[in-house]
Parts: sequence; structure tokens; C-alpha cells
Amino acid sequence: MFVKLFNFENFFEKLLTPTQRNSVEYAYREEEMTMMTVNEVSKLTGVSIRTLQYYDTIGLLKPIEYTESGYRLYDDTSLERLQQILLFRELEFPLKEIKKIIDAPNFDRNKALEQQIELLTMKKEHLENLISFARGIKGIGVKYMDFKVFDTTKIDEYSKRAKEQWGQTSEFKEFEEKTKNWTKDDEATAANEFMQLFVEFGQMKEMNPADEQVQLQVRKLQDYITNHFYTCSDKILCGLGRMYAGGGELTENIDNVGGTGTAEFASKAIDIFYMSRK
Repeated sequence: MFVKLFNFENFFEKLLTPTQRNSVEYAYREEEMTMMTVNEVSKLTGVSIRTLQYYDTIGLLKPIEYTESGYRLYDDTSLERLQQILLFRELEFPLKEIKKIIDAPNFDRNKALEQQIELLTMKKEHLENLISFARGIKGIGVKYMDFKVFDTTKIDEYSKRAKEQWGQTSEFKEFEEKTKNWTKDDEATAANEFMQLFVEFGQMKEMNPADEQVQLQVRKLQDYITNHFYTCSDKILCGLGRMYAGGGELTENIDNVGGTGTAEFASKAIDIFYMSRK
């Protein structure tokens, strides 16, 4: 697998201090990923070792494993999760909320990326306007006091709307309420039980997804989400099914526990379940 990564912290730092630079220089590195140490991840992403260690401590970004000497090791899925964390940091979410959002079963990574692209585009336009303004001052001097180029209202409003969309939905509020007193052991138990449902889906892969047993498994999944996270309506379940087979970390995790093709099989079964209840 190949992963493209920005040097996020340096990039955003430059983006947010445009008056000090004439251009934003950023680079990404495309490299076949194997297991990486915390030092290697830090050098690749620009995130400090201390920050990565802190993310491990609070359970936000756990290493895939530890060496016998206690060194942290990360893989592609770890780096993908780190990207998601940094994107939400740019939307000014607290780390505690970021963890709950990206761990939630209904987290839509593609939607988050679309919103971030839109926000970055706005910031890019804002930066270009500031550069043009600064060049104008350098060339002809200040002829009048114009502060419009410093206005970030549009960016702030979009960022606020995006944040509200992720953090203020009824599902998120319900999820937050149900899990507010969970310990790390509670989180681990729920995660294991949730993934066990896909182990069971994997054992049914050779069956017709419309088979009654498979459809009962879909209902079991829906009930589990409702009982432990938030009310999982048929419509929400349908959206989750498409996410499960949509690629990325979630699809990989499902296929890892249930076998290759489990995510796609579960998605088809959920779609049939949804259509049968419309």
C-alpha cells in the first residue's frame, strides 16, 4: 500500500501565518509503508515524538504493537488515523471529542475529508489575497486603510458549521451520553464485541446475503449499535453499510477479523435488509 502524507504541522502553521511568507511550501512523501517507529513517524509527518506519545497515553492513536524493548510501532492504518486526527484538529475539536468521533461506528472519513478540502480552499484564497495586498503595499505604498483582506468571517463560519455537523448531531450527543462514564476497559470490550459481529458475518460469506440467518445477523448489528452507541435507524444502518465497504481503515479492520470480502458481504446484506423494510 502507498500512503501520501503532508507535513501537517508545518503546512498548517504556514497557512495560518500568511503575512510572514510569500508562499506556502509543502511536500508529501510517497513511500511503501511497513512498520515504523515513533521516531520515523515523527520525521515523516512533522508531529513531535512527545505528541505521538501523548496520543498513545490518552488512547487517541495507539501503536499497532510494541517491540520487546517497548518501542512503539505504527503501520498504514495508524498513519491514516493520524491524518484524521490532524484534520479535526484544524477544525478546533478538543482531543477528547476527536477520539469519540473517529471511534464512532458512523464516522464518515470521506465526508470529513470533503469538508476539510473546502476549508483549506477558503484558507488558500484568503492567503492569496493577503499576499497580493502585501505586494501592493510594497510596490505603491498604503494609499488607504483597507482591512477587508484580513477578514476571516467566511472561513470561521464554515469551520463552525462543519464542527457543529460532527459534534452536535443527535446521534453524536446520544453516543456521548451513553459513553461518558466508560473506562478504557469498557471501550475495549465494546470494540471487541462490535468486531465480533463481523467475525460472524465472515462465517456466513458463502451464504446468500438475503438468507434469513444473514438478515438476522444484520438486525443483531443494528440492535447492538442502538443499545451501546446511539439509535440506529434503518436509514443510518444503510449509510453505515456503505461505509463498511467504502475502503480505508474501517473496511480493512472488518476484513481482518472476518476475512477478505466480509465488509462487502455485510454491506450487501445491510442493503437488502434496508430495502426489505422500506
